[in-house]
Amino acid sequence: MDGHCLLLEEISAVCLYEQKSSDVTVSSDTDDSPRGFTAAVILPLDQGLLCVTVDHQFLFYSLVVHLEEKFKLMLSKRLVGYNEEILDMRFLGEEEKFLAVATNLEQVQVYDLESMSCSYVLAGHTEIVLCLDTCVSSSGRPLLVTGSKDNSVRLWNSESINCIGVGMGHMGGVGAVAFSKKWKNFFVSGSSDRTIKVWSIDGISDDADQPINLKAKAVVAAHDKDINSLAIAPNDTLVCSGSQDRTACVWRLPDLVSVVVLKGHKRGIWSVEFSPVDQCVITASGDKTIKMWAIANGSCLKTFEGHTSSVLRASFLTRGTQFVSCGADGLVKLWTVKTNECIATYDQHEDKVWALAIGRKTEMFATGGGDAVVNLWYDSTASDKAEAFRKEEEGVLRGQELENAVLDADYNKAIQIAFELHRPHKLFELFAELCRKDGGNQIETALRALGKEEIHLLFEYIREWNTKPKFCHVAQYVLFGVFNIFPPTEILEIRGIGELLEGLIPYSQRHFSRIDRLVRSTFLLDYTLHGMSVIEPDTNATEMNDADNKLLVEKGDQEQELTSEMLKEKALSKKRKPNKSKDTSRKKVKGAAYTSLAPIPLKV
Repeated sequence: MDGHCLLLEEISAVCLYEQKSSDVTVSSDTDDSPRGFTAAVILPLDQGLLCVTVDHQFLFYSLVVHLEEKFKLMLSKRLVGYNEEILDMRFLGEEEKFLAVATNLEQVQVYDLESMSCSYVLAGHTEIVLCLDTCVSSSGRPLLVTGSKDNSVRLWNSESINCIGVGMGHMGGVGAVAFSKKWKNFFVSGSSDRTIKVWSIDGISDDADQPINLKAKAVVAAHDKDINSLAIAPNDTLVCSGSQDRTACVWRLPDLVSVVVLKGHKRGIWSVEFSPVDQCVITASGDKTIKMWAIANGSCLKTFEGHTSSVLRASFLTRGTQFVSCGADGLVKLWTVKTNECIATYDQHEDKVWALAIGRKTEMFATGGGDAVVNLWYDSTASDKAEAFRKEEEGVLRGQELENAVLDADYNKAIQIAFELHRPHKLFELFAELCRKDGGNQIETALRALGKEEIHLLFEYIREWNTKPKFCHVAQYVLFGVFNIFPPTEILEIRGIGELLEGLIPYSQRHFSRIDRLVRSTFLLDYTLHGMSVIEPDTNATEMNDADNKLLVEKGDQEQELTSEMLKEKALSKKRKPNKSKDTSRKKVKGAAYTSLAPIPLKV
C-alpha cells in the first residue's frame, strides 16, 4: 500500500527492480486517507505491468532493459478513473495539445488531448488546488501557475515537470490566478483574504531543479469579500478582479491603482474577462446574468439573460465577436455580442459547470464541473457549412435524376429517389399518377423495395395525406397496397407504428362514413329519375316487373271506380245541403276534376 513497485524473478525469488519513488499521487504526510496500489497484474504478450490505485487510477508500466542487463519499469500511461469535482482547467503548450485540470485534489493532472490519458501529475501543494493558469514563456517553454487552499501559489515548468517557484504571503486560500498576456514576466493572485498580489518571475530559470521563493511586487486590499476571479488586459496595463461583494474592480498595473469600480450585479461575481478587441469587460454573476462594462466610465453596456441559475464562467471566442458561458444549471451557452442573443445552448453536464478553458489558437474549448466530466468542444461552423453545401449539391443532382425518372415513366426509381430526398409532395404526385393509371403492379413493386425506416416514413406521409379529403383517396389507395404486400406481424415490428395507425383510424372512419352517405344519396336520384321516366330501366328489371305493372293497372282501375263512387255520394250530399256561392262550387268541381286523374302506367 506504499505505492512502490517490486519486480521479482520467479525461479530464484530475486528482486530485479525496485522503484525508488512512487508514481502514486501522495498528498501530504499528515493525510490519513489510504493511498497506494490495491492490485498489480502482469499483462500478457509482454505488454508490461498494470497497477491499480486506491483513488481509481490505472498505471501501465513497460519493462525496459537498462544498463548491464538490468530491468527497469517505465510509466507509459496513466488513466484516471475518477476526477471528483473539477474546479479549473487550462490548455497547455504552444500547440495546446495538453489540458491541465485542477480537481478536489492537491495535485494538477495534465491530460494528452489525443488519447485523453493523464500524461503526468504536478504534486507539491498540501491542500486542494483551487485555480490555475498557463502561458508560454519568452524562451518558449510552457509555464503553469497554481493557487491552492494552502495559501500559496506555485510556478511550474510543465516540460521538466518541476516546481520552479513558490509564493507565500496570502492569509487565505488563493482562489484566482492570472498570467501576464504580453510580456509573460509576472502573474497576479487573488485570495479569500481579499487582497491582490503581483508576483514577478523575472530572473527565474525555467529549468531550475529547486523552487525559489517568489516576491510580491505590489499588494492591495481590493474587496470586502473573497476574490473569485482575475483577468489581465491583452496589453498588460490593467487587471480586473471579481468578488463575492457583487463588484468588479479594474486596477492599473504594476502598482495596482484603482481605475474604476463596476457596480450593478445583485449577487457575487464569479468570472471576469477583458475583451480582446474592445475597451470593455464581461462579468458573470450569481444573479443569473452576464454584463458587459465600459472601462472608461464603468457604465453597463449590455446585459445578457438566459441562464436559470448562477453563471460561473464566461470567456470570449472568435476574436471577441462571441462569448461562451456556463453555470450552475449545467448549461453551456454561446452568445453573439452584437445582437445580445444566445445562438446555441448545450446540455452535456449533469451538475454545475465550474471550469471553462478556451483554446486561443485552435478555437476549441473545454468544460468541466461537479459531474467529474471533461467535455471538449470544437467549432464546427466551417465543417457544417461545407456539409450543408455538399448535401445541397447532392440534392440538386438527385432532384435531376428524379425528374428524368418521371419523364421516362420509371416510377419505381422515382419513388425511391423521392423517399431518399424526403419529398412527400413529389411522392404524392407519383402515387396519384399511378392511381389514375391504375398502376397497382408498379406501386406493389415500388413498395416491396422499401425498408422498415422507409415504411415508417411512408406511414407518416399517409397519415398527413389522410387528414385532407382532397388527398385521402390516394392515401387509402397506397395504404391498401401496403397491407396487401406486408403481413400485419411485419408491420407491427416497425418502431412507432402504433401511434401512426392510431392517427389513421379516425380519419379513415370519417372518410368511409362520408362516402357511404354519398352512395345512399345517389339512390334517391335514381328513384327520382326513374319516376320521371328520364332514364330507362334495365331490361331484366322490366321483365321482372311485368306482373307488377299489371297489378298497378288493375289497381288504377279500382281507384278510378272508387273515385267515381265517391263523386256520386258527394253529389247526393250536395242536394241535401243549402246552396253556396258559385266560387265555392267551382273550387270543388276543380278539385274533383283533379282527383279523377288516373296513374300513368310505365311504358314497356
